[in-house]
Amino acid sequence: MIRHNRLLVAFHVASDSLLAICAFIVAYAFRFHSGLIPITKGLPPLTQYLNVVPFIAVLVPLGFQLQGLYRLRRGRSRVDDFFAVFVGSILAVVFGIVATLYVQTYFVTDAAKDAGTFEVSQLVWATFLGLNVVLAFASRELVREVLERRWRAGIGLKRILIAGSGELSRIIADKILEHRELGYQIVGFVDDRAAGDRLGYRGLPLLGTLDQAADIASREAIDHLYVALPPEQHLRMIALLESTSREMVDVKVVPDLLQVIALRARLEDLDGVPVINVNDVPLQGFNAILKRMIDVVISGAALLILALPLALVALVVKLSSRGPVFYRQERMGLDGKPFTIIKFRSMHDHAERGTGPMWAFEDDPRVTPLGRFLRRSNIDELPQLWNVLRGDMSIVGPRPERPYFVAQFKHKVPQYMLRHKVKAGLTGWAQVNGWRGNTPLDKRIEYDLYYIENWSVRLDLKIMWLTLIRGFFHKHAY
Repeated sequence: MIRHNRLLVAFHVASDSLLAICAFIVAYAFRFHSGLIPITKGLPPLTQYLNVVPFIAVLVPLGFQLQGLYRLRRGRSRVDDFFAVFVGSILAVVFGIVATLYVQTYFVTDAAKDAGTFEVSQLVWATFLGLNVVLAFASRELVREVLERRWRAGIGLKRILIAGSGELSRIIADKILEHRELGYQIVGFVDDRAAGDRLGYRGLPLLGTLDQAADIASREAIDHLYVALPPEQHLRMIALLESTSREMVDVKVVPDLLQVIALRARLEDLDGVPVINVNDVPLQGFNAILKRMIDVVISGAALLILALPLALVALVVKLSSRGPVFYRQERMGLDGKPFTIIKFRSMHDHAERGTGPMWAFEDDPRVTPLGRFLRRSNIDELPQLWNVLRGDMSIVGPRPERPYFVAQFKHKVPQYMLRHKVKAGLTGWAQVNGWRGNTPLDKRIEYDLYYIENWSVRLDLKIMWLTLIRGFFHKHAY
């Protein structure tokens, strides 16, 4: 399997380099020989662009490596692949521009500089970027289709053993069985609490006890052991990890997120004393500055582009019912600090005068006829772009909640306040996965904390894209 993975990685590296070279040459031909774009500064020879080809062949795989595309793992979604290819291609273009300028400045003779030996048209770079994304993603889709056909035929399957027979282990089994295209085959369960029960879950056998897991893994040629034991079996888990470490098994521990979830831990040093920070978040320092820059650019551009549509919506809101156009409400943001959120008014004026704070529900009489459409389509949220531009919110992050409800939830839901480690967002990981409105709060918190722990620019771009294709007219948007 290791040899197989290495061959597949080598294939991807070679094909990425070859496709990148093809994309670069096609971009040159499109720019200068298609006749679609006027040539204003003369026609550069092909040899001038062939001088850049070695840079392209190296920098595209480098950009993809930085995005983790060569760390092969089953279960990577098509959306993950696309954004990894997209961001990796952008990095390759940036590296290419910098490298050619550097070589042109310090390693090329004056005569070669005058001839523009390493100069590349900006339109060629832009065209190359688009072509490379399409070709690299298409090649991966082709490989994915070939592998999935093999797996559906029962070839090359990864054999799975699950330690535990409780709710968490059944969730793992359900997820694996729902995604057979990943090439996983569940062999069965091992567990102590039902050692005499040979039936198991969904027709899967209970093969033995935890003490027998190592022997079962060897006998059944297990590739992956998923450990899904409850926290009270911590000592049994340690013993299981020790016994299976002697077998060629890839062990994956699945924590009970609602009981033991914590943000990414980081080892700190207190004058020589190691200290573990269990609530560390990646969105600090330079990452926070980068995210803020993205927020300012996107929110500013969106407000300019949507200025006229937003003005029309404001006019319709004003004419449709009595009350102000905008609705302002206190929400809790970064580090638990309150701020005032802005929305288009979608309810009758003073809607909570007789009820007090409460969530909206289906067929809520407080919602105006126009407001029902605005809430369903999420148009009522668009004025929050101003909150983003001001710095109260971010484009992506956990949805902000009212302090009234926060005071209740923080005593009922474990780790609830950790979601305030980052700025609240217009959209978030929970929302694009369907957990919004009147849906289980614990699932929303689980997805919010996953986002905080695993933040990256790529994940933000993925969520923005999923918001565009999934986020409108949500069934739980009342």
